[in-house]
Amino acid sequence: MVGAKTHRALHKEREVTDISPQTKFQKDAPGVISVSDNSVKLVQTVVITGMSGSGKSTALKAFEDMAYYCVDNLPIALLPEFLFLTENASTMPTRVALVMDVREKSFLDQYQSIFTQIKEQGFHLEILFLDAKDEVLVQRFSQTRRRHPLKPRGNVLEGINVEREHLIGLRECADKLFDTSDFNVHQLRHGIIRLYSPRKRLDQLVIHIMSFGFKYGVPADANLVLDVRFLPNPYFEPKLRPLNGCAHEVLNYVLEKEDTIEFLNHAEGLLKFLIPKYRNEGKSYLVIAVGCTGGRHRSVAIVEHLKEIFTGPDDEVIVTHRDLELEG
Repeated sequence: MVGAKTHRALHKEREVTDISPQTKFQKDAPGVISVSDNSVKLVQTVVITGMSGSGKSTALKAFEDMAYYCVDNLPIALLPEFLFLTENASTMPTRVALVMDVREKSFLDQYQSIFTQIKEQGFHLEILFLDAKDEVLVQRFSQTRRRHPLKPRGNVLEGINVEREHLIGLRECADKLFDTSDFNVHQLRHGIIRLYSPRKRLDQLVIHIMSFGFKYGVPADANLVLDVRFLPNPYFEPKLRPLNGCAHEVLNYVLEKEDTIEFLNHAEGLLKFLIPKYRNEGKSYLVIAVGCTGGRHRSVAIVEHLKEIFTGPDDEVIVTHRDLELEG
């Protein structure tokens, strides 16, 4: 059954001609994908992939709620032609979200070459990799009574181990990692919407500034980590302990310290140097994680300050306080 927006691709996989980046494509040549002469493509694409059981179907529904054109399980070999046809049919910018994973047999063999081909043709392709802890994946398979696609007659954990090994390269080249271990379906949906709904253009660098507590672990998707545990801790001030870093009293306490002022001078200079470099590289996401002990006071205050510094008319800045509610 094909829905109004979310389509399950049932058509037989076809071969795509292997084309070198220098080849001039002819639009009417059989079996060959044309490339538009426009420097800016109208179609911008998010490929949702990752571990089986990590929540890709839930994520796709969230993208559908954000008015993305959504496709589930499109054969990897059809992706270049799909984007070309969508581009030719578009008069306005179109955002597409597709789930592509190991359910399709040729995905593991072809994704590297086809993703490279698409980027060389000028399409914006962003890879969102969903993951979860092994024990969480096993529990989800048990609850749904599903078999693992790579070990349909074997042990689920064996299938997870095989899949994780096969996806190492894809995980490393992903633009965004999303660990869903601690999320139910509603939290995952809201998490995806929080990350993608503010975005005006998918080919523009998103600066994601996150506070966290080291006692709960360093964020797996952090590109840069700033440790602010050396700053005076409001936790030890009885009047400030019940508050968090968003409160004016805590902000003033943290930001007015001499060590904080000197630290921010260095940190802002470093980030103002690095952010244009990441942008010129074509990176889609830059995750700046700021950590203190509990992720409630100092790191939150620093993140709130950095948000004000780096939010501009042409910038997309997302702020997350990961551990704000985990301790009182």
